Amino acid sequence: MSAARGIFLTFEGGEGAGKSTAAARLAAHLRGAGREVVLTREPGGTPGAEAVRKLLLDPATSLSPLADTMLHFAARADHVAAVIRPALARGATVICDRFYDSTMAYQGFGMTVDVGAIAALIRMVGLTPDQTFIMEVSESVAKTRLQGRRRGADRYDLMGSEFFARVAAGFRAIAAADPERCTVINADADPDTVFSAILAGLKC
Repeated sequence: MSAARGIFLTFEGGEGAGKSTAAARLAAHLRGAGREVVLTREPGGTPGAEAVRKLLLDPATSLSPLADTMLHFAARADHVAAVIRPALARGATVICDRFYDSTMAYQGFGMTVDVGAIAALIRMVGLTPDQTFIMEVSESVAKTRLQGRRRGADRYDLMGSEFFARVAAGFRAIAAADPERCTVINADADPDTVFSAILAGLKC
């Protein structure tokens, strides 16, 4: 990585793991330390990708697993080209709430799309996070947090416990396969404890 390039951090994990809260808190912390920080999310981050997000999350949407996967990568390609790469090129720290590990866990492990095909699409994107925080949350804690959300259930929320067990196994496999990049955080704890663990594990 060249000295001029920024830092790319991602937050991953299942529903109710506290990814968005942790990402926003880390962004505020790093801005307070004087860094330029771009806080973004997937699917989303650009007008086109946000339109895809709306489609993907709509419970009325019906898609095959492969179509679901391809839409995520279409949104990601736009997001990377329009937001992430330009920010990194000017030396900013980019913090993204979900990136390609979520596609591998949700669509690959959860929906059983061929993981080799997903890996090939990841290579086409051509951008690897410098560090990924995988927020690991127990089913009981996740369920309690999801019940406290004000918004209604989205399309993925409705996919059932067996699906989410496969997703959780997927994230564990991703972390085990790439321990240099992935930092696993126990997300069952209170927000302050979780954030302290993130700061302690921050490498960049």
